[in-house]
Amino acid sequence: MEINYISTLNKILSSMSEVIIGKSEVIIDLIKALIANGHVLIEDVPGVGKTTFAKSLAKCLDLSFNRIQFTPDLLPTDITGVSVYNPKTLNFEFKKGPIFANLVLADEINRATAKTQSALLQVMGENSLTEWNTSYELEPPFMIIATQNSIEYEGTFRLPEAQLDRFLVKISIGYPSKDHEEIILKTYRESDPIDKVKKVVSKEEVILLQKKCRQIYVSDKIYKYILDIAYKTRYNSNLILGVSPRGSLALQRIAQASALISGRDFVIPEDVKNNVIMTLSHRIIPSQTALINKFTSEKILQDILRSSIIPES
Repeated sequence: MEINYISTLNKILSSMSEVIIGKSEVIIDLIKALIANGHVLIEDVPGVGKTTFAKSLAKCLDLSFNRIQFTPDLLPTDITGVSVYNPKTLNFEFKKGPIFANLVLADEINRATAKTQSALLQVMGENSLTEWNTSYELEPPFMIIATQNSIEYEGTFRLPEAQLDRFLVKISIGYPSKDHEEIILKTYRESDPIDKVKKVVSKEEVILLQKKCRQIYVSDKIYKYILDIAYKTRYNSNLILGVSPRGSLALQRIAQASALISGRDFVIPEDVKNNVIMTLSHRIIPSQTALINKFTSEKILQDILRSSIIPES
């Protein structure tokens, strides 16, 4: 099956832009994560369209979609599924949970306990789930979009580092501009435009995009650039936790996705540099001294980027 990669990507962007108004850059970041075959953490205030992002992406790609509302009383089996005894067959049968979908929205993920959050660790890392001695593969493409409120912390549980490290990127939507919000008011006055979203790209095309992304060429200079950034986080006096090898791989994959979206079959330094903040900021932990001195994760990464030699293209 041959596809025009740029045309296919533009179809997704155009379809989602009819629902998510004035946020084309954020949509592109979401598409990057999709074709890089990664998961996304959206951290923002309520009401800016986090859920709409996930729903519109699922509809325009014709993906099976499940939403899991994370609450303190949610159990791991409420996500993964549970074995139920069948008296007719005298055997236990596995009833699949809502995690078995192409796109899963983990809404307000930090409202569930660490025990429940850990139910996602295997599926996010391996795209499979083990129940007793049986493994179940999740149908590709598989993507988790998790949301959490960046302001409200009452009744929440901080995501552990192992969980955060499995998100390819962390993005924020932000408030729309005044002009764009006026368009939103007029667009949503009579109906919800998400109801009119139609399939523009098939699952098979998404899988081909993901395979093409892996084939984007990465030169030795780019490898060294990525490693230089990663190592500077591991031996930084302002950080108590640096970037893991999974983080380095994530930066490489998102750089390949950026190159593909730009119509290139090779990665350039800007593909790495422009994605460092959203790919690595949630993987590092500033020291208490750094926080007192107002050194946020983003500022520390920006300082590292300034001190890293950009290779010649």
